[in-house]
Amino acid sequence: MVDSTLLTSSELFADLPTEALDGLLEATTTRDLRRGDVIFAEDDESDELYIVEEGRIAIANRSIDGRESVVALMEPGDLFGEMPLFDGMGRSAEARALERSKVAALPYAPVRELYERSPDQLWHVVAMLARRLRNMDSALADSVFLDVTGRTAKRLLELAGDADEFVLPITQEELAGMVGASRERVNKAIASFVKLGWIEQVDRRYVITNRQQLSIRAR
Repeated sequence: MVDSTLLTSSELFADLPTEALDGLLEATTTRDLRRGDVIFAEDDESDELYIVEEGRIAIANRSIDGRESVVALMEPGDLFGEMPLFDGMGRSAEARALERSKVAALPYAPVRELYERSPDQLWHVVAMLARRLRNMDSALADSVFLDVTGRTAKRLLELAGDADEFVLPITQEELAGMVGASRERVNKAIASFVKLGWIEQVDRRYVITNRQQLSIRAR
């Protein structure tokens, strides 16, 4: 059975009574994924949501000519695939494993039953949607006010977290999808950071040597 803390760590299921939590856990299954495995594609019909146990999952949209935009990077503890639970529509994006990963899959039916029995739990849904709207506002502002170099700096800082040394968990093509630019322009931005002495790079391993300047460029 899936560890109960995986569900309770998600804001959607925080503070659930033990009986309700046990009911969801009984319906939850685990899936092991290899890099490149697609969990669902855009416009697919849907009947379950997911929580990342291990690894990383990219949430991406594709243009008609095949270009990809990575709109979110899901890491352990993150929940995704819940939107159709509330609007009954198909998937709004593709979900793909970026590395060997494990996800917990929870059918919509027991979640709907939970909200019908305990509508006060819907406040957690409101909080989650508000956070995602804020993230969307931030991403829209980035696309308007930051150039490719600024967006690249911001994404690198996000991927690094608090660490100054890190291994890029995605390919250059996937990073370009997160930035919303061509791979060539993103690589040019990274090369400029190396030349300025803000980062060091060897293949997919990065060392941030001047976080202050990189942060200023990301604003």
